[in-house]
Amino acid sequence: MTEFDGFVRLDTLPKSLVRELLDETRQLKRNPPTDEPLRRATLGTVYQKRSTRTRVSFEAGMNTLGGDAVFLSSDDIQLGRGETVGDTARALSRYVDGIMARVHAHDDIEKLNAHADVPVINGLSDFNHPCQALADAFTVEEQVGALDDVRLAWLGDGNNVCHSLLHVFPRFGAEVAVATPEEHRPDESVVGTARRFADDSGGDVTLTDDPREAVEDADVVYTDAWVSMGEEGKDASAFEGYRAEPSLLDAADDDYVFMHCLPAHRGQEVVDEVIDGPHSVVWEQAENRMHAQMALLVRLLS
Repeated sequence: MTEFDGFVRLDTLPKSLVRELLDETRQLKRNPPTDEPLRRATLGTVYQKRSTRTRVSFEAGMNTLGGDAVFLSSDDIQLGRGETVGDTARALSRYVDGIMARVHAHDDIEKLNAHADVPVINGLSDFNHPCQALADAFTVEEQVGALDDVRLAWLGDGNNVCHSLLHVFPRFGAEVAVATPEEHRPDESVVGTARRFADDSGGDVTLTDDPREAVEDADVVYTDAWVSMGEEGKDASAFEGYRAEPSLLDAADDDYVFMHCLPAHRGQEVVDEVIDGPHSVVWEQAENRMHAQMALLVRLLS
């Protein structure tokens, strides 16, 4: 079993560890633990950004495992306001067995991880969302099959979720086609890393501004909100041609699955007919956040 002491980004973890976490997620979903492996453990959960799925999935997961989660909003603590992030990490380490943080700036996660004496889990930052991508990889294996035989099309903004998908899927031989307006492409360093992973595994990474080209014969079609929390002033008009709707998705494989990390802005990046349609697995995907995070928690806190 591969050892590790935090979960900040997927690209820096050994591929073997990611594989183990996916396998452990499957086992936990099939056979929920009855022996409370995290009895008396406490997870401190820090939220600079609001959350539904992240908060509930972590709290429910800790409860299932026999532990507790302490909710700390940005209004409750001094993270980066009057106290350095490093000092907050040092103080929290004296009270809890692990820290999960959902932040604006990725640098805050890196500082928490550098100064905490307990494991730190990245619940989302402006750069990446590794918990989401881990659950998504498990969902694709569950719904479609082995990752090395999958073509995944991403539509919309090359954002933090897109970054983490690029950090995991090409490592396992998947073909990833990212369709975004040119000015909204994913970070060049992330694309470079993803292409190196693909070269090593037999996968492929392509960027295009043509959504139909990306969707062609796709096994998985994935989209996210065009305007993320904290970006409310962003002009979304460039994304109009990237909406997940039947006239575009009819180019995908007949048995494709549709994914969205939620919350969805219905009528913007996706229409009801798709998200509520027979190809949608968004609710299974949302559930799997809890199972994947339980696998993380057992490995990091037990």
